Amino acid sequence: MTLQLKPKEDVAVNRLSIRRLVESAVALVLLIVLVPIILVLIGLVWIAFGRPIFFWQVRPGLAGKPFQMVKFRSMNDARGSDGQVLEDKDRLTRFGRFLRASSLDELPELWNVVVGDMSFVGPRPLLMEYLELYDLQQMRRHEVRPGITGWAQINGRNGISWEEKLRLDVWYVDNCSLALDIKIMLVTFLRLLKPTGIRGENSATVEKFRGTRV
Repeated sequence: MTLQLKPKEDVAVNRLSIRRLVESAVALVLLIVLVPIILVLIGLVWIAFGRPIFFWQVRPGLAGKPFQMVKFRSMNDARGSDGQVLEDKDRLTRFGRFLRASSLDELPELWNVVVGDMSFVGPRPLLMEYLELYDLQQMRRHEVRPGITGWAQINGRNGISWEEKLRLDVWYVDNCSLALDIKIMLVTFLRLLKPTGIRGENSATVEKFRGTRV
């Protein structure tokens, strides 16, 4: 299904362009300030998993445009006797679970904010293969830039159904504001102190989206 979206930026180009510049500058400052922590994490990931240190994957951004999202690697490359890579639950180590629960694996995404692919707040960038599975309402989540955190992340994260998660994403698109973004970032910080909804009910990470249930 081809996306026919009008980015929300078109509504207030100047205001949102300024926002993007501010976010890029803040993200760059954070990357510089967090260099010691990032270097420690690079060392720990290298010891735990080897190379590569970072996990790169193409994800849909604003208006569904593909971009390369970067995270710290959180799974090993364990393979079965047949040579095939094992399921996520068998490759996600205790250290990997820690990275995900603390959201430290997300720190490299600050670079995506610097270059303008992502915002601090917005719908999480999902898989490219999901684009053809969304209904028209769900596709509206791509009217804004994807975010490191978002409305769905502080309202259940992976512990809620796909339908509810996508509904919350579209709600954010219709109600996004500076005040809401500040609230989401504050709640995200509090959630990091007591992580919940890290994985799906029947999965080590999250079950794949297979389209809207009728």
